[in-house]
Amino acid sequence: MDKVLAVMTSGGDAPGMNAAIRAVVRRGLDCGLTVYGIRNGYEGLVSGGESIRCMAWRDVGGVLPEGGTFLGTARSERFRKRDGRQTAVRTLLRLGVTALVVIGGDGSLTGAAVLADEWPLHLAELCAADPELTPAAEAAPALRVIGLPGSIDNDLYGTDMSIGADTALNHILRAMDNLGSTAASHQRTFVVETMGRHCGYLALMATLGGGASWVLVPEEELGPRWHGKMVEALAQARETGRPHQMVVVAEGARHADGLKIHAGEVKNLLSERLGIDVRLTVLGHIQRGGAPTAFDRILATRLGSSAVDRLLAADAACEPCMLGLVKNQVQATPLAEVLEKSRAVKEEIDHGNFARAQELRGEGFRRALTLVKTLTRIRPARERAKNGAVAILTGGGDAPGMNATVSVAARCLLNQGMPVLGAYHGFLGMIQDDFQLLEWNALVTWMNRPSSEIGTARSSLELDAESLGRIAGSLERRRLKGLIAIGGWDVYLKILQLQGARADYPAFNIPMVLVPATIDNNLPGTDFAIGADTGLNNIVEAVDKIRHTAAAGKRAFIVEVMGRHCGFLALLGALATGAEKAYLPESGVHLSDLVRDVGMLRHNFTKGKRMVILLRNEDCSRNYTTDFIQRLLEEESRGQYEVRTAILGHLQRGGIPTAFDRILASRMGAAAAFALLAALENGGSDIRVLGLRGPGVSSLSLDEAIAEMDTAKGRPRQQWFMELIAMAETLAKAGPTHR
Repeated sequence: MDKVLAVMTSGGDAPGMNAAIRAVVRRGLDCGLTVYGIRNGYEGLVSGGESIRCMAWRDVGGVLPEGGTFLGTARSERFRKRDGRQTAVRTLLRLGVTALVVIGGDGSLTGAAVLADEWPLHLAELCAADPELTPAAEAAPALRVIGLPGSIDNDLYGTDMSIGADTALNHILRAMDNLGSTAASHQRTFVVETMGRHCGYLALMATLGGGASWVLVPEEELGPRWHGKMVEALAQARETGRPHQMVVVAEGARHADGLKIHAGEVKNLLSERLGIDVRLTVLGHIQRGGAPTAFDRILATRLGSSAVDRLLAADAACEPCMLGLVKNQVQATPLAEVLEKSRAVKEEIDHGNFARAQELRGEGFRRALTLVKTLTRIRPARERAKNGAVAILTGGGDAPGMNATVSVAARCLLNQGMPVLGAYHGFLGMIQDDFQLLEWNALVTWMNRPSSEIGTARSSLELDAESLGRIAGSLERRRLKGLIAIGGWDVYLKILQLQGARADYPAFNIPMVLVPATIDNNLPGTDFAIGADTGLNNIVEAVDKIRHTAAAGKRAFIVEVMGRHCGFLALLGALATGAEKAYLPESGVHLSDLVRDVGMLRHNFTKGKRMVILLRNEDCSRNYTTDFIQRLLEEESRGQYEVRTAILGHLQRGGIPTAFDRILASRMGAAAAFALLAALENGGSDIRVLGLRGPGVSSLSLDEAIAEMDTAKGRPRQQWFMELIAMAETLAKAGPTHR
C-alpha cells in the first residue's frame, strides 16, 4: 500500500475506541506511514479541512483510560447522499489517503463498504471534472478498507466480542449488584432494562453473571403464555426462600406476535400477578460511559495493530474486511459477509425464524442462552439421594469468581437431587473431615461475592501417606461419589497425587473435575482461568491511579504484580495501561536489559514524558528485585527523574469479580456439574480438566493437561499471550525511532 492511511470512529461511542485509535496511529507511525485522524465520523470526512488532521505519536498518549472517542462521532445526512460521498472521496484523494480504518457498528461499516464500492466511479467522475486529480487517482485505484467492531451491543457477525461490550456488561452487573442490596433489604423484585435493540447479548450475559431469575431477549421465541411461565418461575423461587429477584429485559425483546415488550408492562404484570413490590430501572446510556475495562483495551489494541499489519501485507486482498476476535485469535471476515449476516439476524427475528437468528449469533451465544434457560429454571429437588453425595472444594490462592463457580455447580447438582458438601479450607477440610452441607438459599447469594465462602487454606504441596489415608477415610465416611476441585496449579498437583494413590486407596476411584481458578492464569488446557480478568482489572485500575500523579513531576514507577512464573498479568497489564516495559519470567531480566531501560528512561523524559511505568512480575528474577531495579534506575537518573515502587500485593485478588469472571465461572461450574453427573450415571471414574479455548467449555484428561505443563516452572509450555510482546513494546515507545 501507499504510505497514507486514515482512521475514524462512527456510530454510537463505545469504551475502548480510543485504544483502537491509539493502536492504529502508533503502529502506523512506527511502520513509517502518515496517519490522519478524522473527527466526527463521516460528517468530518465530508467536511474535510480542520476535521481531518495528521496524527503525531503524542496525540494518542494518555487516551487508554478514557471512555468514548476523542475523535468524536456524529450522524451525517450529507454522507448518506451520493454527492456527499463524492466530496469525501475528493478529500481523501487530495490527502493521498488510500486506506481507511473505520471503528464502529453495523451502520458505520455499511458506510465504509459503500464508499469502497463506489470509489472507482467517483474517481472517474472527479478526474473528468478536474484532471489535476488524475495522478492521485492513478495512485489509488481502490480504497482499502478495514472495519473494527465497535459496539456495546455485540451484534456484529465475525467476532466473538466487539469493542465496548465488556465494559457495558460490567456497568450493568455493578448496577444489578447495587439494586440487589436494596432489593434484599425491602424484599423487592426489580425489572432491569438493558440496551440491545436487535441483540440480547447484554441482557443474556447480565442474567448469567448477575444471577437474575428471568431474561427476555429478541432472539428467543416466546409462546403466547410466556408471561405465565415467568410468573410461575418467580413464584416458585419465592417459595424456595428467595423473596427478592431480578428480571432482565433487553430493549428489543418482543411478544409472540412481534410487538415490542416494554419493561414497564413486565413490572406491572409481576406486581399484579404476584402481589409484590416491583420496581423498574432503565439503565440507558450509563451502559456506554466510563473507562474501558482491561479486556476492551486489549481487544481494541490487538485489532487496531492488526489492521495496520494487514494493510501493510504485500499479499493482503483489497476486498474490504472486518477484523474480529474469534476463539481468542484475530480473524478477518469479508465486510460484505459481516453486514449481510449481521442484518440477517434482525430479518430472521422479524420473520419469526428464531433458530436461524441464534445460529447467526454464533455458537457462544447459543450456548449461553441454553445455560441461562437452564439456570433460571432449576430448583432444588424435593427428594435428595440417600446413598451418597458430591463434594466441592476451593484450594490454593483464592480467586475472584470461585464463589460463582461453587454456586452454579452446586445448584445444578441439587437440581438433580444430589446432596453437595463443601470441603472447608480445601484439602485441609478433606484431611480433617470438615464438610458442610451446601444449601440452595445461601448459594443463590454467592454470585458476586469475592474470594471463597468455603475457604482456600493452603497446605503442604505434597500429601504424605497419613494425609492421603485421612482423605480416603473422609470420602468413605461421607459416602462421597464425586469431587469438583476449583483452584490453581497446587490443586492440580494434589489431584494428581490422589490419582496416583488410587491403587492403595479405593475411595479415590471416583469421578473428579478440575476447574481452573487463579489470577496467575498459568494453567493447562485453557486460555483464561477464573479470577485472572478481575486480577488484571485491579492492576489496570491501580496503574491508572498512579498515572494521575504525573503532574507532580517526572517519575518512573516500578509496579510489582503477581503471577508466579507466568507473565500474563505483567504483559497484559502493560498492554492495557500503556506501560513502557514488562519484566517477565518467561524472558527473565538481564543486565543488558537494565542498561537499555536506563537509556529508555532518559529518552522518554527528554521527549517530554512525565510518567513512565514499568511492570515487574514478582518472580521474573531472583536477584534483580523490585528494590534493586529501583535503586539502579534512581542512581542512573542523574537527578533527571524520580524512581518509585508500588507493590500491589493482595489487592490484585480482592474485590467483586468482573463480568468476564462471573460468566466464565458460571459456564465452568455448570459444565463441571453436568460432567460429574454424566460420569456418575455411566459409572466412570475419569478425572477431567476444564478449560476455555473457543466458544464453549472444553475438557482434557488430567494426564493430557499435565503433559501441556512445564512442571518445573509451573506454567504451560505454550502461552498464547506471549505473541503480544512485540505489540506492547512498539505501542509503549516515546515515538518511532526512525523519525
